Amino acid sequence: MADALEFSSTIINPEWMPSWAVIVVPGSNEFLGTGKSIRVNGTVNGIPIPAALMPSGQGYHFISLSKAFRKALKKDVGDAVQVSISANSETDND
Repeated sequence: MADALEFSSTIINPEWMPSWAVIVVPGSNEFLGTGKSIRVNGTVNGIPIPAALMPSGQGYHFISLSKAFRKALKKDVGDAVQVSISANSETDND
C-alpha cells in the first residue's frame, strides 16, 4: 500500500449537504481499506489538517473544511487544492 494518497480536488458544496464545504477523496475506500469514518493525517495545499474522513455512502469519503480552515488556505468553494492523506497509525479502526 502507498504511504499517502495524493490528489488534486475542488472544494464543493455537495448536493446532499449544501451548507458544507468539502473535498471528495477519490479511491479512499481502497486506500484505507474501510468505508467507515476514519481519522487520518494530511495536508491541503501544504497546511496540516488532522481530519476524520466521513463516508459518503457512494464508495468514497469526504473531508469537511471549516470556514476558519478555508480562510487559512485562502480558498473557498470552487477553488482547486492539492491534498495528501495518510492513515493515522494511532487510530484503532474497529
